[in-house]
Amino acid sequence: MPLKLTKRPDSPYWHLRGTVFGVAVAESTKTADKKQAEVFRVHREAEIFKRKTGGAKATATFLEAAVMFMDNGGESRFLEPLLRHFGETLLTNIGQAEVEQCAKKLYPKGAPGTIDRQVFSPVSAVLTHAAKRKLCDKPMFERPKLPKGRVRWLTFAEADRLIAPCAPHLAPIVTFMFYTGARVGEVLSLDWHEVDLEKAHATFLDTKNGDNRGTPLHPRVLAVLSALEHRMGKVFLTDDKRPYALKANAGGQLKSAFKGACRRAGIDNFHPHDCRHTWATWHYKANRSLTDLMSLGGWRSVAMVMRYAHVNVDDLSAGVNRLGDVD
Repeated sequence: MPLKLTKRPDSPYWHLRGTVFGVAVAESTKTADKKQAEVFRVHREAEIFKRKTGGAKATATFLEAAVMFMDNGGESRFLEPLLRHFGETLLTNIGQAEVEQCAKKLYPKGAPGTIDRQVFSPVSAVLTHAAKRKLCDKPMFERPKLPKGRVRWLTFAEADRLIAPCAPHLAPIVTFMFYTGARVGEVLSLDWHEVDLEKAHATFLDTKNGDNRGTPLHPRVLAVLSALEHRMGKVFLTDDKRPYALKANAGGQLKSAFKGACRRAGIDNFHPHDCRHTWATWHYKANRSLTDLMSLGGWRSVAMVMRYAHVNVDDLSAGVNRLGDVD
């Protein structure tokens, strides 16, 4: 029996009522236009028919799968533009070509790492979640080829040389990054209610990995934080005392000022994110603990921090020099 359009005295919208293919329906069409409501009715009947004859796979959409994914605790950070792009696209119609086309449209100048992180990874996560609920097949995407991981770090003396010519608003930020290993986005979004100067501790909320992470504060960081004049809102402000914008490419907001400081310090090929590499290299040399480094830096695998174990090995030279001393 086909669904019927009905009106309710307490709503301007047309509503669907009835049972079709054994499925009871009682819902609003969200429109007061009868022609649009009729189109909605036809599509709803067709959807129910497809589900009955082809299963949920036949009608599951990206929007439906993404909402389910987020409702179950999935990371939502990069999903908004993907939802706008795919919307009601059927999961069965999202393959390699469609994701590549999406990437070109959303991030036409995006680097492979950006495309992988902000398109392929979240789309794959949504589809994998849906596949476990039999809404689609498990995704098998060919991901962008990423460049070899870059590790550029400074010595303590070089770090001091870089901090010295920084603008007044930039010096505390650079110091904080050098001595906490925080990502640029984590630093610029840090709020004073997430900082406890007495306990020498800061908490980063909703990080890149979707987890909250705490960090002890080095005495040098405590000194620069204590010297800041304000104690409300965002910890770090622009040169005109405004909070930084919260966006994916947080480092871009520091680019010009940071580049100028590097030039004045005589330091080449060094970017804001390299402060994190520097901290990790210092930390491993001082503590020789990959587990501690993973925890404090928010990395999820040993493989991601092993690169810091392979640099800054001057203190191991004594062991190398002993080669040949024994038979």
